[in-house]
Amino acid sequence: MKITVLGATGQTGQYLVNQALQQGHTVTAIVRNPGKLAVHHDNLKVVEADIFSADSLKTHFKGQDVIMSCLGFPASIFSAVTGYTLSMNAMINAMREARVNRIITMTSWYTEPNSGAQSSYLIRFLLLPMIRSVLTNMYEMEQFLQKTDDISWTVVRPPGLKNLPASAQEFLTHEGYFVPDSSGNPAGSAVGRGDVARFMLSLLNSNAWVKKGVAITTK
Repeated sequence: MKITVLGATGQTGQYLVNQALQQGHTVTAIVRNPGKLAVHHDNLKVVEADIFSADSLKTHFKGQDVIMSCLGFPASIFSAVTGYTLSMNAMINAMREARVNRIITMTSWYTEPNSGAQSSYLIRFLLLPMIRSVLTNMYEMEQFLQKTDDISWTVVRPPGLKNLPASAQEFLTHEGYFVPDSSGNPAGSAVGRGDVARFMLSLLNSNAWVKKGVAITTK
């Protein structure tokens, strides 16, 4: 397939690019700083573009089979995070102009404001308040996609991320904001970035999670 990746220089994005190339896909990596992507391959094209501009993106979207986004934006205590919604709005408009229908993006567990109520004390009262500005904007992006009828989107929600390559572990999935165990409590707390990339690429051959958000973890 022909895949365009946004956030290709990020930690998860680099795993995604490498795995996609290993699987034989043709990859266009949209980056702000080409020097940060230390991957060279005959099937890789690295381009600079403004992720907040549909006009800037649409040229690189034409002829692609799927758009995949691993974009991330830092938390802020003093102001709202807006990068997720602004970039997704640009991507969707560019997709429409370029006639690309499929997008796979990633957010996180606990984007819905009340979904962390059953998490551990440490997560609920320390971690989630620290990253709430990011989770809020991720949730706003998810809500935006849910109103987008003409695009086949999937939101992949991993828990905490570890900078580890892909494993052979099975995935646990749930259509919600975390993966519950048999008692309904969150099952697991972190997953390797390589496994997140592996799951995102597995969706290329499946329609199971089209127009849905899927929380993931590994067994």
